[in-house]
Amino acid sequence: MLHLNLSSSLSPIQNPSKQHPPPQSYHGFFSNNNSPFNLKTKTSSLSFSNSTKNLTLKCRHSGYFEPQEPQQQRFSPPDQQGTLPSRVYVGYSVYKGKAALTVEPRPPEFTPLDSGAFKLTKEGFVLLQFAPAASVRQYDWSRKQVFSLSVNEIGSLISLGAKDSCEFFHDPFKGKSDEGRVRKVLKVEPLPDGSGHFFNLSVQNKLINVDENIYIPITKAEFAVLTSGFNFILPYLIGWHAFATSVKPEDASRVNYTNARSGAEYEWSR
Repeated sequence: MLHLNLSSSLSPIQNPSKQHPPPQSYHGFFSNNNSPFNLKTKTSSLSFSNSTKNLTLKCRHSGYFEPQEPQQQRFSPPDQQGTLPSRVYVGYSVYKGKAALTVEPRPPEFTPLDSGAFKLTKEGFVLLQFAPAASVRQYDWSRKQVFSLSVNEIGSLISLGAKDSCEFFHDPFKGKSDEGRVRKVLKVEPLPDGSGHFFNLSVQNKLINVDENIYIPITKAEFAVLTSGFNFILPYLIGWHAFATSVKPEDASRVNYTNARSGAEYEWSR
């Protein structure tokens, strides 16, 4: 409870419990000695005495504050040069007896143009990190192996049926002098009992003499969470969210997003 006391007086504080007399006639107002205003004719001066008026303001609140909904944080593309969104780190993790798996999206890359626009130069991806178990509920992240899913590979996982399987092969040094020295193979296969899928990552790195094989079962519920996240993040990985937020009504009369030589505007103007 909140108390606010306000005091106003023209004389020293008197007992607030005393009641003021009721108003009297004009004649009695100057002749009554108990009046709060006394007129002294001998000194030709007026003296005023008024008892203190105490004003109390009481504001009653409930015993708790109702929680307010947090403001949603929205990611906005760099629509102006020098303006970048805040970095946010998110992920999804699965922990099992023999291994752990973390799934984290990585944003696309844009390059500013002289016109002030931005061009997509690199698509985003989803980073998978596998760590073998060191003991009960403990994982050796110093031995982790990573695998980056491209947008097409993400599409393959999204369209994967309950009895389907897929396999991805990566060579980080493809087209370079160390091609073939590092091999990564990710296999996703259905579990025999139909309860989910089996993720198996095999890494052979001849550069540092590593031969690692990490596998982890993923239940139907966990796989549903993954595919739902993949469906949501996929447009962001290819930069389409930046295009959508950059479209303005005043741009409708201008052909900025189609190549004049492609004939696309003629097709839709028919």
